[in-house]
Amino acid sequence: MKIGYTAGVYDLFHIGHLNLLKNAKQKCDKLIVGITTDELVKYKGKCPVITLAERMEIVKAIKYVDEVVVQDNLDKFEAWKKYHYDVLFVGDDWKGTDKWNEYELKLKEKGATVCYLPYTQTTSSTLLTEVLKKIQSINSD
Repeated sequence: MKIGYTAGVYDLFHIGHLNLLKNAKQKCDKLIVGITTDELVKYKGKCPVITLAERMEIVKAIKYVDEVVVQDNLDKFEAWKKYHYDVLFVGDDWKGTDKWNEYELKLKEKGATVCYLPYTQTTSSTLLTEVLKKIQSINSD
């Protein structure tokens, strides 16, 4: 059985999230999805709109997802030690970066691979958050 793993915040769930999960599931038998804790998201200088528990429930309800776990460490190699996945899925916007090149090398030593999936250009949680802020600003005037 081929085990896949991906992780993210999954705040303001949108079509880009769904595309990633759908494409990942097509390439593995079991898909494990790590949901980033609120504390870990703060490294981006952000705070999720949706609580961790609710984000986990939303992702758990997606038919492409077999298991949902808490991601409390950004190190994907540490996740491999926990879940022994065969393939790590990530958006292709990370391809070629030093961090992900290093993951590729470390995981290859363990017999796992990194699979870069198409990043959905039209929607992002950051964009949705910016739109919500604008709407709140207009409504508060």
